[in-house]
Amino acid sequence: MKGLMKNNFYAAFSSARVFAAIMILLGIFVTAMDNVIPSLLIGYILSVIMGFSANGIFALEKENASRWRKYKLTAPVSRKEIVGSYFINLLLCLLIGIIFAGIFTYLSIAIHGFPFDRNTDVLNLFAVGISISLFMGAIFFPLFYFGGDEIVEVAFLAISLFSAIGIVMGIVSLLNRMFGPKMTVEEIIMGACIMIICSAAVFAVSYPLCVAIFGKKEY
Repeated sequence: MKGLMKNNFYAAFSSARVFAAIMILLGIFVTAMDNVIPSLLIGYILSVIMGFSANGIFALEKENASRWRKYKLTAPVSRKEIVGSYFINLLLCLLIGIIFAGIFTYLSIAIHGFPFDRNTDVLNLFAVGISISLFMGAIFFPLFYFGGDEIVEVAFLAISLFSAIGIVMGIVSLLNRMFGPKMTVEEIIMGACIMIICSAAVFAVSYPLCVAIFGKKEY
């Protein structure tokens, strides 16, 4: 598994390195703003969390282009371990995105004060970013393993991203109907937890599904 994880890291490193540099520059810009615009900070938090998660997915696309995915099957690793390494890789990239978002959000608030109406707004932003990322991976991986080599992975990523956004928007709409427009702090925290739990559950279910699909593939 260590070898698989190292391979996935190097596969995603080139694009992630460029993306990280861009996010650092944008983070510095957001932090340096005299009057932080809430929409600017919102965009940064969501972009950095989902962007790093997408970089975790790009490792699959690069392997498919180089045909390494087929040669990997001759190595002393099971297909279950191969699939699991990609799921872990996405979680690690998601964690990096959360750390980036947390650092620059903290610096911005420490320097300029809190730009949102409620203290729980930042929690909701992180919950939305994490949930979209998990749903995106849960949808993308089965599509990737189910589709053939002729299918363009970028299309899968677009489908997964928009589907994930739609699902999260649906959950938010449902939560608003359940708790009403004037939610208490406890209800807001509960709603954020529900989003993350739902996305994590779907992400977990996606793993055995991918193992089953990949197990039937012949190259």
